[in-house]
Amino acid sequence: MLRGTLLTLLIALTVAYPLAVYYGLQHVSPRIMAAALAAIIGLRLLADRQRRFLPVGLVLLIFSAVAIWRDDLTTLRLYPVLVNLVMLGLFSWTLLFPPSLIERLARLKEPDLPPSGVRYTRRVTQVWCGFFVLNGSIAAYTALYSSLATWTLYNGLISYLLMGTLFGGEFLLRLRIRKQPAP
Repeated sequence: MLRGTLLTLLIALTVAYPLAVYYGLQHVSPRIMAAALAAIIGLRLLADRQRRFLPVGLVLLIFSAVAIWRDDLTTLRLYPVLVNLVMLGLFSWTLLFPPSLIERLARLKEPDLPPSGVRYTRRVTQVWCGFFVLNGSIAAYTALYSSLATWTLYNGLISYLLMGTLFGGEFLLRLRIRKQPAP
């Protein structure tokens, strides 16, 4: 129970990263913000009993170490870009080495997924890959060329709204497809 609560808190803190950077930099240096990020990632690694987060966590810890060393705002602002790259890598990997990530998730609920379901989940995985490319590109642009306020707005709100819209839209599409009679 405590481990689950800690994990939920750590994930929430990670999601709130852009807002934490925006408000935190008014009081502390980028190095301190990067150290706090490293601490959150380290705790997340310790809370992960099954070690599923290990490869991603190590990449994020290396990023945090670089951010601590560089002690600059631009490096901190590149964190959402890295997250999108990692997610793109995970989703793409499963397209190269099936089953796709979405198929794996679908099989948790429906182990006997029909071939049409496999094709559908593969397409949804491809759509998510496209999303991560687009979202990561916008995150990179905001990190390199926009104000901190614009970066925070996009990476701390708009990108989550877009993600939720994609997730919700796919869910509604899936419901509609399931209601259609089989050919």
